[in-house]
Amino acid sequence: MDKTLFNDLLQSLQEAGAIARGTTTPSRRIEVVVPDVRAVRERVHLSQQDFATLIQVSVKTLQNWEQGRRHPTGPAAALLKIVASNPEMAMKSLHS
Repeated sequence: MDKTLFNDLLQSLQEAGAIARGTTTPSRRIEVVVPDVRAVRERVHLSQQDFATLIQVSVKTLQNWEQGRRHPTGPAAALLKIVASNPEMAMKSLHS
């Protein structure tokens, strides 16, 4: 491995450790706001089973989201935002 690359990686790990310990603040922080999953599902009038099938996740995953044990990330979070903001268009698109 190139020494410069190794030193950059080592510096990154040291910085991550300092952030984790709370001795340094991160240079930027991104917060993704995910809508209330249960409210989104109820807004489109679907059962947990039907909504989970529609967005292609397991019922258990959906239940974990609704009960706050887990939080949707990535494409699932984006899809939930779309359903929350325009349920009619989202449902039409997902059913086709």
